[in-house]
Amino acid sequence: MAPDDLTVVLADDQELVRAGFRVILESEPGFRVVGEARDGAEAVDVVRAERPDVVCLDVQMPNVDGLEAARRIAALPDPPAVLILTTFDHDDALFQALEAGASGFLLKNASPERLIDAVRTVAAGDALLAPDVTRRVISRATAATAAAVAAVAAVAAAGAPPAGGAAAPDGDAALAGAGLTERESEVLRLLARGLSNAEIAAELYVGDATVKTHVSNVLQKLGLRDRIQAVVWAFEHGVAR
Repeated sequence: MAPDDLTVVLADDQELVRAGFRVILESEPGFRVVGEARDGAEAVDVVRAERPDVVCLDVQMPNVDGLEAARRIAALPDPPAVLILTTFDHDDALFQALEAGASGFLLKNASPERLIDAVRTVAAGDALLAPDVTRRVISRATAATAAAVAAVAAVAAAGAPPAGGAAAPDGDAALAGAGLTERESEVLRLLARGLSNAEIAAELYVGDATVKTHVSNVLQKLGLRDRIQAVVWAFEHGVAR
């Protein structure tokens, strides 16, 4: 194994599925599967022992499922990127995976090329979600924010002061409190609109590398893992509407 190989652990209760994924990944130069697991508990143990770059987790596994395994793996020191693989494209599974610390969500019927790209993407520290999935994340965050604002408006209309914690989020105050610069705040708002780095660069008339730096700064200052979490943060704190 070359020292710069991208290392992967596969966790799925079906041996045939694991074997298929191994063949696909190891057919790509620079990829190496360093361990396999039949359930979530075993996956955590293998990850702890092998310290891979990426772990691919099935959602439905015996003993400990993929979502709980993702939570345990995310709590390890210097955890690997987690790619959730599933046959179900359900919003609940998607959001639970993101909340558990997953960096990506891929259906098992994806092409071999898509699987390779997905592993490479999350290994690089980027989030992997299809555009329609990103829109669903934004839609859910928007609905939550709108509900909070509506609740405050209803209380105000009734003549009572808002209950503690029920105030509508103040986006400007949240940005100031987080210490974001004006340009970083602008980048965050564009992220919340679902724009890619290239689209943000075109919007702001700057280079892609500059946008990538701003995105990294935003994530670091907000203590977030990836751009998907940044989108949710923007809606939850009233930065985007």
